[in-house]
Amino acid sequence: MEKDEAGVQDVLTKIEKFSDTYKDVAKQLHQLIMQTAPQLKPRLWYGMPGYAVSSSGPVVLFFREDKYISFGLTESTNLAAFGDTEESIVEVAWYFTKLNSEVQSKVVDIVTKAVA
Repeated sequence: MEKDEAGVQDVLTKIEKFSDTYKDVAKQLHQLIMQTAPQLKPRLWYGMPGYAVSSSGPVVLFFREDKYISFGLTESTNLAAFGDTEESIVEVAWYFTKLNSEVQSKVVDIVTKAVA
């Protein structure tokens, strides 16, 4: 099995371990991320589904199951696309419980900026 294929399988296996409350949300989130940025390479990052720009590159975004779904960016993301990191605080993490149209739109915007 190729490294990229193994990473995808690891992420899908991890999502299957999510609670019944968030398993479907996590599956939808994975699909949305991959539809928005098909060039991303899924793999586990500190035990969480993570997505890197290249097979050997650092993870730029991730999600996990807590009380809610936590969705966030890493320091390897193009943070300048989210605001002036020198002059202000930049949003790099979000929480949600479902992927309604508003949340989906926000996720697409975040993923698009993260990989720009």
